[in-house]
Amino acid sequence: MNDFKNYQRADGAKTPSSGGTDDARLNSTVEMAKIITKAMNGKSTAQIMQTIMSEAERGKRDGTLTNADLDNFYKALSPLLDGIKKRKLKDVIEKLKKI
Repeated sequence: MNDFKNYQRADGAKTPSSGGTDDARLNSTVEMAKIITKAMNGKSTAQIMQTIMSEAERGKRDGTLTNADLDNFYKALSPLLDGIKKRKLKDVIEKLKKI
């Protein structure tokens, strides 16, 4: 995975770029989450968290990942999580916003 916005699928297609209306950005984030989920299938939680954190940190530092992107990522994934995992994701998002 190069970064969240330019993640390239195994078939060579790119995820839709972020931008536009909130609905379009949310749909883009949902699509990205589906692709990432498929790519992470079979990996441990620790491996997944390490990958997400390192890519998100890199994106924040080079300016390709915004706080709005992080909020959209949380909005897309949080309904799929239980209370503990949702809180952990929120903590991770808040940590990344401070970078």
